Amino acid sequence: MTDKFIVGIIGAPFGVKGFVKVRPLSGETAHLLKLESVTICKDGKEQTLYIEESSSAGPAVHLRFKGIDSPEAAKTLTGAQLIVDRDEAAPLAPGEYYIEDLKGLPVLSDKDELLGHITDIIEGGGGELIEIELADGIKKLVPFRKDFFPEISLSNGKVVLKNLWILE
Repeated sequence: MTDKFIVGIIGAPFGVKGFVKVRPLSGETAHLLKLESVTICKDGKEQTLYIEESSSAGPAVHLRFKGIDSPEAAKTLTGAQLIVDRDEAAPLAPGEYYIEDLKGLPVLSDKDELLGHITDIIEGGGGELIEIELADGIKKLVPFRKDFFPEISLSNGKVVLKNLWILE
């Protein structure tokens, strides 16, 4: 299982005190307001930053980091990814999963035949889609819905797909 998660992307500076606007990837902000420090990653370089102030900004969050006291300094962070430990990521409701935990899981038929592996979860116009790489290397997208995936077991490390016609 993944221990670290990308929870947001730093956007443009906000105001004159060095705040940045952060777009959460989960759509939730409460967990971001509780953070005391984060790892940021930009251009392949990681660094730990300490949060001095935070505030809610509708669907986003405004953060001000220690040592970042001007819009010019804040602008250098634009585009960086916010990375946190698993226990600081957005909490999961029943039936929700972290995408990183699903990647790589085997997808089986209801007769326990290996069909392929999950390679990604993609946000589609009508909801999320699971990308499955089949044994022959072809990738298929399947709506991430209970009627297609009646069983998802992280503890057993498998996902069951029914209605196999969706792969045709």
